[in-house]
Amino acid sequence: MNSLDITRVALTQWQAMDDDRVVGRGDISPRPDGRLFVSIDAWHDAVFDRLATAMLARTRRPLHTVVDECDTELLSRWGRAGFTTRRREWEYLVPTDPRTTGLGSAPIPADITVVPVGRAQAEPLRVVDRLIRDEVEATVGWQEMPAEILTGIDGDTIVDPSKYAAAQWNDEYVGLLRLVQVTRLPRIGLIAVRADQRRRGIARALLAQTLGALHARGITTATAEVNESNRAATALFEGIGARRVNSNVELVLR
Repeated sequence: MNSLDITRVALTQWQAMDDDRVVGRGDISPRPDGRLFVSIDAWHDAVFDRLATAMLARTRRPLHTVVDECDTELLSRWGRAGFTTRRREWEYLVPTDPRTTGLGSAPIPADITVVPVGRAQAEPLRVVDRLIRDEVEATVGWQEMPAEILTGIDGDTIVDPSKYAAAQWNDEYVGLLRLVQVTRLPRIGLIAVRADQRRRGIARALLAQTLGALHARGITTATAEVNESNRAATALFEGIGARRVNSNVELVLR
């Protein structure tokens, strides 16, 4: 690796060359909440370290990255670069069979209607999404929510309304659930309820309808990610038989 050359090939991209071969790549991704996430793809420690040094010297901090906790080699590499653990998300396998989850008999609040995935209206979704985000930001901060944040024109966070189910109260939405298809398993990417409507079983009602619909399509399992500090969400998923199978760690360099 004596001939290793590190080059910034674009505003957010770096490349490591050994003679005429690309042996590593690095990328910086800004998120809508202002966080910067860094990723490096390199086979050898020396290439990773050189890319990290070059990138970190030219990028503002704090910087974040997400690593599978089982990937001890990658965790060690980021540790050498000065990154430390900021938060951990548990990955769950979630059964869809109502007989397993117990959601088949879960009561739905009499004044709540669950709008299935794909049928929710875009504008009411945007209203409740913005309200819930503001509530979270005023308490723990939205940075404590999942790292995956989708955005569209003018910062719109409801990019594809067809991926959402909603809980409707009177003529407004008070809760939402996002379901996305990742590889072979659907993933519950977000489930949230307006603060003044919590502890009424609305989240369970959203899960019951969504998981039940997946089961009717022959899909036996979904996935979900939960911040380890979110005790309510952990209790919700473990209470319906979800099984913890992995964890991702968000690291930060300040």
